Amino acid sequence: MTDDSPRPAPPAPRADRQPSAADPGTGRAPADLLRRLRARTTTDPVTHVERVPARAGTTAPWPAWAPAELRAAFARRGVTAPWRHQAEAAELAYAGRHVVVATGTASGKSLAYQLPALATLLADPRATVLYLAPTKALAADQLRAVAALELEDVRPACYDGDTPRAEREWIRRHSRFVLTNPDMLHHGILPGHAQWSGFLRRLTHVVVDECHTYRGVFGSHVAHVLRRLRRQCAKYGRPSRPGLPAGPTFVLASATSGDPATTAGRLTGLPVTAVTEDSSPRGGVTFALWEPPLLPAAAEDQAADLAPVRRSALRETADLLADTVAEGVRTLAFVRSRKGAEVVAASARRGLDEAVPGLGERVAAYRAGYLREERRELERALLRGDLLGLASTNALELGVDLVGLDAVLICGWPGTRASLWQQAGRAGRSGGEALAVLVARDDPLDTYLVHHPEALFGRPVEATVLDPANPYVLAPQLACAAAEAPLTPADLELFGEGAKEAVESLVEAGALRQRPTGWYWRHRERPEVDLRGSDGAPVCVVEASTGRLLGTVDGGSSHFLVHSGAVYLHQGVSYVVDSLDLADGCALVHAEEPDWSTHARDVISLSVASVRSYTDAGPVGLFLGEVDVTSQVVSYQRRRIASGEVIDTRPLDLPTRELRTVAVWFTVSPESLARAGVQTADIPGALHAAEHAAIGLLPLMATCDRWDIGGLSTAIHPDTEAPTVFVYDGHPGGAGFAERAYRTAAAWLRATRDAIAECGCETGCPSCVQSPKCGNGNNPLSKPDALKVLDVVLANLPPAEADPLPADDPTVPALPQQGDRSGDVPAGDVRSGG
Repeated sequence: MTDDSPRPAPPAPRADRQPSAADPGTGRAPADLLRRLRARTTTDPVTHVERVPARAGTTAPWPAWAPAELRAAFARRGVTAPWRHQAEAAELAYAGRHVVVATGTASGKSLAYQLPALATLLADPRATVLYLAPTKALAADQLRAVAALELEDVRPACYDGDTPRAEREWIRRHSRFVLTNPDMLHHGILPGHAQWSGFLRRLTHVVVDECHTYRGVFGSHVAHVLRRLRRQCAKYGRPSRPGLPAGPTFVLASATSGDPATTAGRLTGLPVTAVTEDSSPRGGVTFALWEPPLLPAAAEDQAADLAPVRRSALRETADLLADTVAEGVRTLAFVRSRKGAEVVAASARRGLDEAVPGLGERVAAYRAGYLREERRELERALLRGDLLGLASTNALELGVDLVGLDAVLICGWPGTRASLWQQAGRAGRSGGEALAVLVARDDPLDTYLVHHPEALFGRPVEATVLDPANPYVLAPQLACAAAEAPLTPADLELFGEGAKEAVESLVEAGALRQRPTGWYWRHRERPEVDLRGSDGAPVCVVEASTGRLLGTVDGGSSHFLVHSGAVYLHQGVSYVVDSLDLADGCALVHAEEPDWSTHARDVISLSVASVRSYTDAGPVGLFLGEVDVTSQVVSYQRRRIASGEVIDTRPLDLPTRELRTVAVWFTVSPESLARAGVQTADIPGALHAAEHAAIGLLPLMATCDRWDIGGLSTAIHPDTEAPTVFVYDGHPGGAGFAERAYRTAAAWLRATRDAIAECGCETGCPSCVQSPKCGNGNNPLSKPDALKVLDVVLANLPPAEADPLPADDPTVPALPQQGDRSGDVPAGDVRSGG
């Protein structure tokens, strides 16, 4: 296996060893497995071990209304009585109360909604149920679970983009338990509501599974899709059962999260009761924080005084995956990106084949973008035990019942504590002991977390952030609703805050026509709205020599992942992109195994459009407002896989992209910087370093990912006339992350300052101020001066949440009008997002 740090080869597995959920690998506890993994490294990489104790479960009697047939079906599946939280949620849902059950991974949330939904189907032969999952894999898993109960006349079926057209008509007419996803509800069911009128008229329950994943722009879109669903149900008018409210009952399932009732209410637009006390049994978890070692510096690097570099988290995870598979331990490795999942799987396979030829076949990658048949076969192979190791994106984070897993490797902080525990909970799902390892990436947040375990353990899980009032979400969703049926004043109340203004803007733009009976969609074609904000239609990746479709890449990522010359990985096979045709949505590739990887670079300019709030802190100003961001991928680097050495930088000719979004930014007076010892020539590097670290630490405060946000810093910005650092949401109209940063600015920037100060490097490294996505190649950067900048900011910002000044307050600095700007930020001052 190509490597950048020597490690012993994984041991050959014993032929008689069988993985065991309660006794991973060698028949010893997870702590023993962890000790053996640590012993294979030259320096101990573990910074902390947390022991999560086992917990006994508490059952409750079956509800009196649960039919004997249903209880018997669950008993055949090994469920003799529900856990207390399952029974509590089921009672509420059966009584017509909207409910969210927010408990831990593998706590049996499925039964909490299956019990009332299936009991209703058995009691009312005309009733129907709609189940929504964020991923196709989860819907397919739930279909297997419901079908396995073998209940008469339920006829469960998946209705998604993979469903053959020949089956769709049968499902509309005959299925009483339809499993789908928000995208299909948005693109297929609601636009064709007339064909679904019988199903919607009889709809009694809507299940929204893994609802904590509906955050940011995606969550805001889904909130309005659910309101559109409620609107169509009201139109077709399901007759109310005695004593129950009109319309279907919503049952939501969530991982443990902060304030689930409020979040579920914002998602559905309805009052929701939360069930949060987890009464299920849980096996013990040994949770290790693992920091890859520093690589030995080459002589030329020492002479150049270059920052030390850690072994990559991808390579460390690949080696750990190979080691655990060689031990006979069923392991799932979560990797942040599709490309990363492919790299980890390929590296682990190579390492295993070097130890035992053929053993690498028991490791595979799993990610979105695979064809349906490939995904289903991988799921079956894992369930059968044909695969011992799987490197997956978060596509397998949710709900899929992966029995018998003994260990989980998490390659890099997954973005939220909710996701961390959701991924860790994939192991030990049969109630046995399990091992979870968080492998830190070489970036500020991961480094901070592995050295501050108190930030992970014993802390409440974050609240999910979504903003249905976002005008860039609300207006397109109202257009979709109007295309389904004319909007009425009552509908505007359903869609909530900002709906009236959004309708007026659509009328002004010529999209809607106002009549005495309501607002009508004016066009023959339906509005094109992407729920996931992927910025354009998917791009097909096609092998040029054969015409074979390898997979797809969303439009928003295509400039970075499949530009001309990019290396694209699919099922461990490497391809190089020959050409990218954005108009046709097609990237042509050829198979090749280069010894280099590719890394796209972009440049960004930003202008301030308006200010929402402002905190005056003397020499420091803290702002929240709308900004216009222009970005362009301009080049890519080729880097040696083994060493990371930059071979060359090649230009690209791709179109610019424009984004109106929400940003938080702070300004610092040049005089205060001078008093702090920051020389004028060092201001750009100081701000740039502070920006990178601040972006890296923001996910600690908000339910966002580093790649959901961007940033820019400049010594003098034309709109602020001061040294400025911007951090902005990477979605049109914002996603709520900048608002969260503004409200928690003191705590956020304090954690940023601590992460930089506690890093052991002298001049800056990926663990503190360097960024993997910097368009300027991490130059200039000044770690010492970044600390001085943050010290000035923290010394002047109020420690508690500030009372914002209104945007029209005369003390808020005036901004130039749109036509008055003399130009974009000077090229030398452009700073790409961290």
